[in-house]
Amino acid sequence: MAGSRRRGSYSVGRARREQILDVATANFATLGYAQTSMARIASDVGLTGPGLMHYFPTKKHLLVAVAERRFDILGRWALDSPADTDGTGPLRQMMRLAGMCASQPGLIELFVLVSAEAADPTSAAHELYVARYERVVAALTADFQQGVQAGFLRDGIDYEAIARECIAVADGLQLQWVLTGGRIDVLTLIRSHLERLAPVILRSGESIDLSGESAPALTSA
Repeated sequence: MAGSRRRGSYSVGRARREQILDVATANFATLGYAQTSMARIASDVGLTGPGLMHYFPTKKHLLVAVAERRFDILGRWALDSPADTDGTGPLRQMMRLAGMCASQPGLIELFVLVSAEAADPTSAAHELYVARYERVVAALTADFQQGVQAGFLRDGIDYEAIARECIAVADGLQLQWVLTGGRIDVLTLIRSHLERLAPVILRSGESIDLSGESAPALTSA
């Protein structure tokens, strides 16, 4: 009986934590991180300030948790992407991913803020970002290599370097978007980079048009 109570308490606590992350994500996305107070989040989920701090001691802890969940959601979405039939799959996936992020500008700010936290080796964000980059680079490199094995992409290219370059472009443009107050068109610039890359890596040498790529809504489901 005691075990059942513990499991029930755990389930309730986990559900409340997810509720907090849902509310924090929505507020960060619409209002921005700086403009969202812990008091507002607590009020929105029906908790007191100390009640919220039971789950997340500080706003930075909450920020990192939101970022971690976004990475998990994006990772699951990437696994469900359509099969690559012509070698352009990784490029189209990156374009759709960029569209998902750009649809919620407040989350670009969140990504950049957590990136700054990650520069501190003692921060929880540091380990999160190290793991994120290793995972994304490995997955994208593997996708490119599958294209090589299928005969769609050219052999003899350092696809790990290509993967790191693509990630650097996307992440760097998000930083520039924040620094310029949103004055640059991140999607257009990412699309331009990927379209220039396509003839370099495709065995056919053909150009591609990524303007029609769209992405599903980025939710916590």
